[in-house]
Amino acid sequence: MTLEQAQTQVDLWIQKYGVRYFSELTNMAILTEEVGELARIMARRYGDQSFKEGEKDNLDDEIADVLWVLICIANQTGVDLTEAFARNLQKKTARDCERHINNQKLKEHGDEHTDPEQV
Repeated sequence: MTLEQAQTQVDLWIQKYGVRYFSELTNMAILTEEVGELARIMARRYGDQSFKEGEKDNLDDEIADVLWVLICIANQTGVDLTEAFARNLQKKTARDCERHINNQKLKEHGDEHTDPEQV
């Protein structure tokens, strides 16, 4: 699915089931909540915390929730995510094309999170 298709699918869902988009400010608050839920999963899966009894390890669902709300915000504010993402990628490439490659910190710790079987 492309970003354009995702934006269309979310809009169709809102029209059919959602009645209307929540206000932009409400969606910003919901996005913050969803990012917090994603952070909780990340802290438990990759950090020092452990899962509580009955707590779900649903990283994929939490990432999708964040994406859903971002798409809602894009739709209601008239942002074409395909165009915005392409511009953002160009900006990052122009700005950072050598910055990360030349970052000694990344070179020193590059294999820390790499699966040894993939090296």
